[in-house]
Amino acid sequence: MRVQKAENVNKALEFITSRGVKLTNIGPEDIIDGNVKLILGMIWTLILRFTIADISEEGLSAKEGLLLWCQRKTAGYQEVDVQDFGYSWSDGLALCALIHHHRPDLIDYASLDKTDKYTNTKLAFDVAEKHLGIPQLLDVEDLCDATPPDERSVMTYIASFFHAFSSMDQQETVSRRIEKFADLMYSVWLSRNDYEKRMRALLAEWSEKTAALGSNVFDGTYVDAKQQLVEFQAYKNASKRQWVSEKQDLAMLFTNVQTKLRTYGLREYIPPEGLELSDMEEGWSALLAAEAARSKSINAQIREIKESLRKKFANVANNFERRLRDLSNELSNLDGPLEDQLTSAKIIQTRLGPFAESLKDVASTEQECLAANVEENDYTIFTHLDLQFELELVVQSVVKKIAFIDNQIVARNMSNLTPAQLEQFESTFRYFDRNETNTLELAEMTAALASLGIVYSEGDLITIHEQLTEDYGAVTFEAFINLLVDITEDQTSPAQLRDAFRGLAGDKPFVTEVDLRAALLPPTAVEYLQQAMPRRSGSETEFDYEAWLDDVFA
Repeated sequence: MRVQKAENVNKALEFITSRGVKLTNIGPEDIIDGNVKLILGMIWTLILRFTIADISEEGLSAKEGLLLWCQRKTAGYQEVDVQDFGYSWSDGLALCALIHHHRPDLIDYASLDKTDKYTNTKLAFDVAEKHLGIPQLLDVEDLCDATPPDERSVMTYIASFFHAFSSMDQQETVSRRIEKFADLMYSVWLSRNDYEKRMRALLAEWSEKTAALGSNVFDGTYVDAKQQLVEFQAYKNASKRQWVSEKQDLAMLFTNVQTKLRTYGLREYIPPEGLELSDMEEGWSALLAAEAARSKSINAQIREIKESLRKKFANVANNFERRLRDLSNELSNLDGPLEDQLTSAKIIQTRLGPFAESLKDVASTEQECLAANVEENDYTIFTHLDLQFELELVVQSVVKKIAFIDNQIVARNMSNLTPAQLEQFESTFRYFDRNETNTLELAEMTAALASLGIVYSEGDLITIHEQLTEDYGAVTFEAFINLLVDITEDQTSPAQLRDAFRGLAGDKPFVTEVDLRAALLPPTAVEYLQQAMPRRSGSETEFDYEAWLDDVFA
C-alpha cells in the first residue's frame, strides 16, 4: 500500500512541477508521513502560484500589487486604512468597504456600527459567501482576535475577492463595450432617422413654396402689389431664414454621422434616394430661382402701376388746367356792351361750379399717387395745390369782373358826375372793399367817406348805412355812388374841399400825416389820402392837396 501511495503522490508532485512550481525539500514520503510543516509550505507555494502570483498592479509583486489594489478600492471610506494584510483587516470594515465598492447593493456601509468588529466581519463573510461565491476560509476570530491576523491566510482570502471582482470587472468591461457599441449604433440610427425625416419635410416645404412663388396673380392695384411685396419680404425674413438654418443643420448632421462612422471604422451612410445633400442643393437652387423670378415680377408690377398712376394723374390735372385756362381766357376776352359782358361773366361763373368736383378728382388721383409713393411725374407740372390756387384766382377774377361791370354800368348812368369824380369814387370804393364783396360794411363806409373829406357823427353814419341797406339790400357801389352824388350836389364843392384842407393844414399849401391824424380822421382814411395825394417836391412827409384836388376836379 505504501508503494502505491508513494506512486500516487509522486505523480501529483510531478504534475505540480510540470506547471512550473518549484518544490524544495519535499518528497512523497514527507506527504505520506504527514509532515505538516512541509505540507503547509507546499500548499502555500501552490496558493502563491495559482491564486496570488498572477495578481499584478502597475508592475508590482503579487503581494504589493494585491495590497495596492485593496488600497485603491477602499480609499475614501471612513475609518478604513489598509496598510498591510494584518491589523488593517481586524475590524471587518476593510472587507465591508471592499464589498460595498464593487456591490453597493449588498452592504449599506454608512449604517454600519464602526465599533462592532465581530458583526462587521461576520457580515462581510456571509455576504461574500452568499452573493459572491467566496468560501469562508477564515473564522471571525482569525481576524478579530488574532494578534496579528495570519498574513498568508488574509492574503489568500483577499485574493479570492480580487479574482471575484476581477471577473466581475471583466464582465462589466465586456458589457460596457457592448453597451457603448449599442449606444453608438443607436445614436447613429437616431441621427439617420432624424436626418431623413427633416430632409423629407424640408424638401417638401421647398417644393410647395417654389410652386407658390411661380403663380403670379395680380389684380392691377398698387395695394395688392404692395401687399404681395410685404408678404414676400415677410417670407424671406421668417420662413426662409429658418430654412437656411435648417439646411446648414442638416448638412452638419450628415457630416457628423459620417465622421462618427469613420471614427469607429463603420460602413459609410448612404441616404435613401432623393435625400442626399446634392438633392437638397438642387431644391435650394430651384427655390432661389423662383424667388428671383417672383421678386422681378412684383417689382415690374409696381413700376407698371406707378407709371399708370403718373399718366392717370397727368391726364386729370392737365385736362383740368386746360379747361380752367380756357375759361380764364374767355373772361379776359370779354368785350362789347356792358350788359352782354355781365351776362357772359355770370355764365362763366356758373360754369365754374363743376370745377370744384373736378378738383376733388384731382385730389383723389394725387392721393393714389402719394399712397403708391409716386413723388415725381414727368407727364405734368401741376399738383392739386397748384390747380386749387389757380381755380381760386379765376373764381376771384370772375367775382371782381362782375363787380367791375356792375360798377361800370352804375357809373355810366351817373351823368351828373365828371369822369374824374367817377374814377375817384370808384377807386375809393374798391380800396375800402377789403373783403371784395362789392359792398361796404359800416366801418368801411365810414373810412371811405372820411377819405373824401366827408365826416358825420357816429349816429348819422349808422342811420345812413341802415337806410342804404334797406334801399339797396347792402351798401353796393350803386348805393355808395348815389350817396356821394347826393352829398356832392348838396354839400360839397371843390371850393368847399379846398377850404376844408386849408383849415386842416393851417393855411399851408400842404398837409402832413400829423395834420391828418390831428383832424381825427379814421386810420384807413389817413392811409388812403397818403397814398392818393402827391408828395411835394423834395419832401416825403408833405402832401400837396391843391394838386390832388386840381387833378380830381379837373
